[in-house]
Amino acid sequence: MQPPTLQDVYHARQVISRYLVLTPLVRSAAMSEALECELYLKLETVQPIGAFKVRGGINLIFHMPSDERARGVITASTGNHGQSIAYAAKTFGVKAIIAAPEGANPDKVAAMRRLGAEVILHGRDFDAAREWAEERARREGLRYIHPANEPLMIAGVGTVSLEVMEALPDVDAIIVPIGGGSGASGHCLVAKRLSPKVKVVGVQAEKAPSVYLSWKAGRKVETPEAATWAEGLMARVPFDLTFNILRDQIDEIVLVSEEEIRQGVRFLLEAAHQLAEGAGAAPAAAARKLKDCLRGKTVVLIVSGCNITLEQLRRVLTDPQPW
Repeated sequence: MQPPTLQDVYHARQVISRYLVLTPLVRSAAMSEALECELYLKLETVQPIGAFKVRGGINLIFHMPSDERARGVITASTGNHGQSIAYAAKTFGVKAIIAAPEGANPDKVAAMRRLGAEVILHGRDFDAAREWAEERARREGLRYIHPANEPLMIAGVGTVSLEVMEALPDVDAIIVPIGGGSGASGHCLVAKRLSPKVKVVGVQAEKAPSVYLSWKAGRKVETPEAATWAEGLMARVPFDLTFNILRDQIDEIVLVSEEEIRQGVRFLLEAAHQLAEGAGAAPAAAARKLKDCLRGKTVVLIVSGCNITLEQLRRVLTDPQPW
């Protein structure tokens, strides 16, 4: 399985532009002042599912052969990837089944069902749901869509990086959350090809550090649990395609605590009036942690999603130690 090329990402943009709009890249004066840098936000929160993942789903299912479309697709997700596949499946008239862990974000589950997908809640976490979906795909002959090991999907989400680099070619650092790693991989494949100076910095939760530990070790490391409240960062097992890209190309991976993620949500809301879910706010949390390194630089935070529940937001705003 080969990673997509820069040309693949340009081709993906030709497809995606028929179905999705260009998302804003905005400078935050207050966040720039607080962090003593030129800070921009790439607002993937305005996508129709409220998250960047939809780019990958559209590109993948658009290119899917007619026989695979006819059989239907199945995948596993904590929410945003599942919404992406559900949205793309509805767009192209394909039946979709989404496996999500028990206790998954109820807003995301409802959104997937609203888009017409069959949602099955199974297992204690994302990886348990993924294993169940893989088995059902084998048993029923469905097209299994891996959450990360899909070159067409990575090419699709890589269009985020094209938009950033074309709007802000002198950017010094792009900070992006890492769950399955498709978004961070896209920036490594695109931004680092287009600019020799740009640094790609990934962010993981301290309670879900599988990619960070694997990157440090130079080999895949599975963790016994992924206990973060930020479900978009929730993975116990690194995935082959994205990990191979990140192992060789990402410049740094930063770990943030549950409290730092909470403060990242608050920082975006108070300073930029932007609402983000935990994973979407992880880059803001990391930027606060890296303030000394970022001082005087031009920095882009990928605000990857805004699908936070009211209960999560209440706890973010009112509880000093909610998780």
